[in-house]
Amino acid sequence: MRLRMCLLLVFAVSLLAAQEEIEKGDSLYFHSEPDSLYLEVGDSALVTIKFLKGEGELANNPFYVYGKWGTLSVIPRISDSSGVAVVLVKAYKPGSHTVSVRSITVKRLDRVRDKIPVEVPFPPIETIVFNDPSPKLYAGTSLKYRVTVYDQAGLTREGVNVSLSTDDPGVAEFDALGNLWGRKPGRVTILANVGEITARVNVHAVRNPVRAVELEISDRDFRTGDVVRCTARAVTRSGRVVTDAPIKFSFTGEADYGIGLPASGQITQEGRFVAETAGVYTIYASSGGYSAGTTVRVVPRKVRKKLELVGHGLVSDVFTSDLWVWPGVGEFEGRDFAVTGTWGANGEAYFWEVTDPANMIIIDTVTVDARTVNDVKISKDGRIGIITREGASNRKNGFVILDVYNPFEVKILSKFNDDMTGGVHNAFIYQNHVYAVNNGRKYDIINIEDPAEPFRVGVYELKSPGHTIHDVWIVDGVAYSSNWYDGVHIVDVGGLTFNQKNLAIIQATPVLRRSGKGSPSNPLSVSHKSDSTGRNHAAFPFLSQSTGDFYVIAGDEEFPFGLAATKRKPSNPRGGFHFINFNDADHRVEVAIYQVPEAGSHNLWAKGDTLYAAFYQGGLRVLDISGELLGDLYRQGREIAFFLSGHPDGHLPNAPMVWSPQPYKDLIFFSDMNSGLYAVRLVEEERVREE
Repeated sequence: MRLRMCLLLVFAVSLLAAQEEIEKGDSLYFHSEPDSLYLEVGDSALVTIKFLKGEGELANNPFYVYGKWGTLSVIPRISDSSGVAVVLVKAYKPGSHTVSVRSITVKRLDRVRDKIPVEVPFPPIETIVFNDPSPKLYAGTSLKYRVTVYDQAGLTREGVNVSLSTDDPGVAEFDALGNLWGRKPGRVTILANVGEITARVNVHAVRNPVRAVELEISDRDFRTGDVVRCTARAVTRSGRVVTDAPIKFSFTGEADYGIGLPASGQITQEGRFVAETAGVYTIYASSGGYSAGTTVRVVPRKVRKKLELVGHGLVSDVFTSDLWVWPGVGEFEGRDFAVTGTWGANGEAYFWEVTDPANMIIIDTVTVDARTVNDVKISKDGRIGIITREGASNRKNGFVILDVYNPFEVKILSKFNDDMTGGVHNAFIYQNHVYAVNNGRKYDIINIEDPAEPFRVGVYELKSPGHTIHDVWIVDGVAYSSNWYDGVHIVDVGGLTFNQKNLAIIQATPVLRRSGKGSPSNPLSVSHKSDSTGRNHAAFPFLSQSTGDFYVIAGDEEFPFGLAATKRKPSNPRGGFHFINFNDADHRVEVAIYQVPEAGSHNLWAKGDTLYAAFYQGGLRVLDISGELLGDLYRQGREIAFFLSGHPDGHLPNAPMVWSPQPYKDLIFFSDMNSGLYAVRLVEEERVREE
């Protein structure tokens, strides 16, 4: 394969002596041998990939190699410094796939990309398996029968058209959506067919003894967003409860605003109902042609407030990235400080005094060899800071350790870049260790007890094909990482030990009850929840003060229209926050979502029963997350306030692009990619008309 991709590169900095200078006008391209692969599931092959310039000289520039998540694994995932990689490609799933290659550059726009096609044929289908089928069906009711299809490689085959039928439609038959309806008592065989493969299960349709349905609800006074818990029983003529009779829940409603729009809500088949609009709702429970209903009134949630601007520190010459706010220590006690990073710039991190948030000023600047300082963190004791590096001129990325005791004179203590050629995107400091997301594939754990002499003590990396990682956050010795398709992973890196001091928090937090055996040098997996969208970008643990439920809030990130900031235009991202209930670490379930229409989610912070969310062009958002959570939280009127931070003198004028929030004391600080650092305060506002 010799797919030429011409880019004019002018490096304004010197590379390592071992690297040749790439002169203006050179043509950069990848060459691979072989130029395509044909592999059976489970097979592997070696591919030699070279990054070349001109007439075939090595570019002396490293590059990434990676396969699509869940389909191809590639080892190693980075070339040597000259631009050569001999990689082992292994196929895990059938289909038309690609091995992707991308050069590591100082500037994002200078990246060169290519793909190697990999064809993996579909193995023949071998078996069809019914998933926990019920052997009994009451006449006049319906049940859902589901199947899983496996091929000869032992893989689950998705998207296969399975034909479901019965050998006696007079007894029971399937509707178009796969529900089996009992017509009359009798015995029937269910058939599941894919081509020549058939699976069978016997079902006994019996006379339905149900003659009434009884329905009770948890309360009568509800606001939008409150969960109504319904208890329903199917009973015989004599009043005996038929415990295995299927019960279906539904509702109707009439909205208060009365202009023809529908009342909106959600009900689960476990009997939990939540209303999105105020109005009168009737909830029904039905079984075998019998039903019961009850009516409830739902009133507006009335949580709205206003975000008032307290102070703004304008950054207009570069893009701003993350922030961290902390209290001064020692002789600086009683004063407050912040640090912000920069994106696609010149490696700056700005240090601010924010004691008077109405007059935030930059008091020091640290500049390192990088294009992007994506993440900034300060230790709990307020003495050590770290800033991450991407796009270093000499490919020595990693992170930089700072002495921030005196924020007016920040000092560089050391730099850590071992095996971090591709850069560190995010990091976290916890108990004298830095957890650094390395090359987008793992997080390395670096001991900084002596910040001048850091050293690696551990690594946590997934084993799934094509795995990637974006972020990691640590609370009480448990790490919560965001892993795109692999979703949220919860890892014990030194969880709290059982003692009287820790007992209450351990009892309240399910994942802590399974932790305490791991350490920075021995990280142990506790639980995880994959993400079928592949967009898991952030994760934050949340213990509800009002209910005791434990969630991980998982944030998306998606740029379906491209990253326009590289062209100095406003971007138009998408995404939301998913609330995953981890009360049972073995049975995780997503219960709610918070999405702002036509805006993109980024970083978040939960404090108390309130979510502070960065929604890029949708501004800063504050959300009420009290009580039981279910359904679409945005539509339920749970949003407390929002603030749009566009500024006429911003790096991109009048274009909000909120990156990250942090509640601090009685304020909310946040960084805006286009205009710098903000401080806002929640205040009461006059009730709007619909309230």
